[in-house]
Amino acid sequence: MTKIEIVNGPIGFFSNDNSRQQDGAELVFNGHVRATEYGEKITALEYEQYEGMAKTELTKLSEDTVKKFFIHDLFCKHRIGRVDVGETSLHVVIWSKHRKEGLDAMTWFISELKKRVPIWKWAILNDGTRIPSECSHE
Repeated sequence: MTKIEIVNGPIGFFSNDNSRQQDGAELVFNGHVRATEYGEKITALEYEQYEGMAKTELTKLSEDTVKKFFIHDLFCKHRIGRVDVGETSLHVVIWSKHRKEGLDAMTWFISELKKRVPIWKWAILNDGTRIPSECSHE
């Protein structure tokens, strides 16, 4: 099962689920806004989406991930709008029988999200200037 949400406002984390007797691993990833971008101090990132298509692509990616890595479930919340330094912009939970497939799935999912899902971000510098922010690392 997959569950995808794109939210404009603070992310409420998915609840811990102690009823999952078939899962030995519950992996949680929280992506936070760093205080610098391109070596410059920033106050926030601003996320924009291609309305409608972003959720469709994120849903397809989550379904692809569940099939590719034989994990049980993947839940993801991605934030849009202004996200201040230190706040969470991405929350992902993956449940799997063993940690290895869960860790592999998490790494692949986040890398593919940055490539495939039409969500873009702008860094807001201390002086209010907006500059495009691109993920150039893996």
